Amino acid sequence: MFNIFEPMKVISTNIAQPTTFTWQGETVTTGIYKKPTEVSIYLEKENVRGDEVSDRCVHGGEFKACYLFSANHYPFWQKLYPNLNWTHGMLGENLTVEDLDEKQLFVGDIYKLGKAIVQITIPREPCFKFAHKFGDHTILQKFIDHGYSGSYVRILQNGEVKTGDIFLRLKRAKNSISIFQFFKLLFADDKDQSHLKLLLDNDSIPQRLKKRLNFFLQ
Repeated sequence: MFNIFEPMKVISTNIAQPTTFTWQGETVTTGIYKKPTEVSIYLEKENVRGDEVSDRCVHGGEFKACYLFSANHYPFWQKLYPNLNWTHGMLGENLTVEDLDEKQLFVGDIYKLGKAIVQITIPREPCFKFAHKFGDHTILQKFIDHGYSGSYVRILQNGEVKTGDIFLRLKRAKNSISIFQFFKLLFADDKDQSHLKLLLDNDSIPQRLKKRLNFFLQ
């Protein structure tokens, strides 16, 4: 039996068409240039239907099927980059969610998201494509320092999501840490050993990341 918690609201659904640019002499294709849609999107097991996933080694798949970012963090970034053409999806998210708080999202939590059921998995780590989009390589460290990464989700039940739908927690994960704590852990020099152990015992994150984390376990 699920426990019901306070809902949040989806304020924008965003997808991308493939975009190319030149990076260190090579042509790179990316799906980070997401734009708001006027229709619903459909969450599938390994991706959002119709959304560009250019490099499946680092995007898409079971544990990164859909990316959520909080509308509440937009003012912070807009203030830093006022000259950009701001729309929802600017941070590369499929879903812009009002009042989403990474300190309250715990790895393994289960949520109702429109008609889909999803599970919180891992934070987003910024890459060179993100820096290229903003035209500033220093944004990578700014994103890390800010600490609010957004979150990927695993799709437990496929379903449609549209603007105005709720993002509602159904079940809190046991013996877990928040996405905020997880993101801080990834970049910390001195990694919290108790947090590492909790994550290594959590089946909501991919084995490849577990191997990376296990390296720091003392």
